[in-house]
Amino acid sequence: MVRRITSREARRMMKRIGLNMTPLTDTQEVIIRTSMKEIIIENPEVSILTLHGQRIFQIVGGEITEREVERKLIIPEEDVQLVAQQANVSLEEARAALEETNGDLAQAILLLSQK
Repeated sequence: MVRRITSREARRMMKRIGLNMTPLTDTQEVIIRTSMKEIIIENPEVSILTLHGQRIFQIVGGEITEREVERKLIIPEEDVQLVAQQANVSLEEARAALEETNGDLAQAILLLSQK
């Protein structure tokens, strides 16, 4: 049978290994941003664990919502010039083709060559 550890024993063991746990009070929301989406956690319980100089944020509970992030396509000027040169079109037409093909150089050149 497994013996339960009391909260007092748990605190002592954490102190012995150098782990310090501090609650972060009055947290309203936590936002985790990735390149594709945002994860929003409303009214979470947040604790900061400190172990050997490293801080670990523990997030518990709360209402979780996810939303997609709108990514803006950035097309380098060199790509626009290359497509314009290869397809023998203006820079504006090359930029429009790159935007239409989501920055795919080969596909943009093929698209412009077929027109």
